[in-house]
Amino acid sequence: MYKYEGVLIHESHDDEGIIEVIEVKGVRSLHFGSHSRQSSMLLSDPNKLELDYVRAMASWLLFKPTLDEDALIVGLGGGSLTKHLLQYFPECHLKAVEFRKSVVKIARSHFGLSLDPRLKVIIDDGGDYIRQREESHREHYSLLFIDAFDHEGMASSICNEAFFDACKALLKKDGILVINLWGGTNNPEFQQVSRWLGRVFDWQILFLPVRDKGNIIALAFNNYSPLYSLKELRANALALEQQYQIEFPTFLKDLKKHNASSFNQVIKT
Repeated sequence: MYKYEGVLIHESHDDEGIIEVIEVKGVRSLHFGSHSRQSSMLLSDPNKLELDYVRAMASWLLFKPTLDEDALIVGLGGGSLTKHLLQYFPECHLKAVEFRKSVVKIARSHFGLSLDPRLKVIIDDGGDYIRQREESHREHYSLLFIDAFDHEGMASSICNEAFFDACKALLKKDGILVINLWGGTNNPEFQQVSRWLGRVFDWQILFLPVRDKGNIIALAFNNYSPLYSLKELRANALALEQQYQIEFPTFLKDLKKHNASSFNQVIKT
């Protein structure tokens, strides 16, 4: 059966709706009842970050040299980001919070998310999970990734200022929040979330628009002390591009272009 210009290889339903897995020209993608891809995997290179916006979420590496501590991921999807972190950072320990148990099953059965002692997958509402641990897990995580969208937009439990207050509380002093936003700078939801992030993180934030896409990746820094000068960042970007085959020089160029008022807060001057 054909759907979304590709071959439908799996279809199931849960209380939240439809789950579809589609293959097009060697790329397998997860859909939630619409043409939008929730996750994608190149069958010939399953650990490569296939989607542009997921690669852009790796831009945290420009500002943090490695990940050898705990990280939290809200929104597992097909597990692309989780697999990438497990592959390249053997010292890290991950928790991934996914609302839909059936999505976790698909990530394992169709997208190669393996059982790994460094990964704990939790079935829960991501917003509730973080708010409930605001005190017990204070300053626990080095990185916090938020990618909690469905076919209608950002999950309601994370679309409030209290959620971002809790995120800040969970981050270590030098921690970074990386969040996938959608809809462009004129979108009211994006504007509201931007204001919340700014207030909570004292405007120590950067926005990375994903070229030719509707996604904008926000990086929010928790009491961050700049590690690199712009010259060092450019050298790092080239080295990271070679190491990960991800377009870090483009990310750096776009971060500088789109954050004229805040970019100097996260580089050495």
